[in-house]
Amino acid sequence: MTKEGAVAAIWLKRMKRGPMDAVEQAELVAGRGLRGNANQGGKRQVTLIEEEVWAEVQAQLSPAIPPTARRANVMLRGIRLEKSRGRILRIGTTRLRIYGETRPCHQMDEAYEGLRKFLDPHWRAGAFAEVLEGGEIRVGDRVAWEEAQPGLFSLGV
Repeated sequence: MTKEGAVAAIWLKRMKRGPMDAVEQAELVAGRGLRGNANQGGKRQVTLIEEEVWAEVQAQLSPAIPPTARRANVMLRGIRLEKSRGRILRIGTTRLRIYGETRPCHQMDEAYEGLRKFLDPHWRAGAFAEVLEGGEIRVGDRVAWEEAQPGLFSLGV
């Protein structure tokens, strides 16, 4: 698994099923998610996708569609999300725990017929996480996995 990357993009969703607004910075709130985002609390506080995976998907689609069709909050560059359940991800000074794979749903096919199929294997639709330590995040911020500490509880893979 790649150890270090960067934030490529950030989006906030004004309301459920509403438009995704691109922002240069946002605030992660511990136990809640992104301030101003429609989804708050629970284990799905932040959704993440990989820029490299999105580029692979785009190469298979015609015409190309914007990454906002995937409806994720943060696009990462240089970080692999596959099989990261239980791992801690640092974005700048913040910390997130990956809870699991974001499974592609019918909304993906509403955005583009067949997108759900393209996003299905190998966590290509990304991951969802809870915010452990909040703070400001910005496009370009460093992103890295925290190394597991022996003897600490893990959600497993």
